[in-house]
Amino acid sequence: MKLVERDYEVFREVERWRFCLGRHIRVLAGFTGQRACDRRLRTLIDARLIQKRRIIYGVPSVYNLAHRGKMLIGANKRQDKVRLDNIAHDIAVLDTAIYFIDKLGIPKNSITTEKQLYSLKGFGNRKHEPDFIFTKDDKTYCVEVELSLKSKPRLDNNIKSNYLAYDFQIWVIGESVPKLPRLLEEFKTQYDNIIITNMKEIRDDKFRIDN
Repeated sequence: MKLVERDYEVFREVERWRFCLGRHIRVLAGFTGQRACDRRLRTLIDARLIQKRRIIYGVPSVYNLAHRGKMLIGANKRQDKVRLDNIAHDIAVLDTAIYFIDKLGIPKNSITTEKQLYSLKGFGNRKHEPDFIFTKDDKTYCVEVELSLKSKPRLDNNIKSNYLAYDFQIWVIGESVPKLPRLLEEFKTQYDNIIITNMKEIRDDKFRIDN
């Protein structure tokens, strides 16, 4: 088959996020519609360049790179694992990134994913990294998507690390963690670069960075 530049864009985006859903690939690779995106993904699957996997009932199928696709972009041939206990979080991270790209106009090339951050700093270094970072108006932002409640000391450690490394830290909270907003408000008295939102604001298209 003849590959075009957009196919390579699909490979690169799927690789740097570990996996994507079809709706994510549509935006990240610039398809005009979901039907056209799905048709092309089927062609790439038939060519054994990407894989479509059903991980768990009730969650859409995920796409990740097959070995041949990894070789085409010089990626590590190690297969990324999709963790059942983390899949809801990882999809929420991608949904948040897509919102920032599609609705807030954040250039996708300004985004660095958690996987890329670990790769840049060495996978042996297990220091906390945010879910993704980006640059806007010469300011650096990190984004943390939280669907469960961490211990207060761990949360404090992550916030402090982000405070030292980035101009702003955006915390996107799931609806199942009602205690987290109160904790983050407490931390805002000590760390003045915290921005708090929630998944509902993002789903309802109500969140803005400069609000």
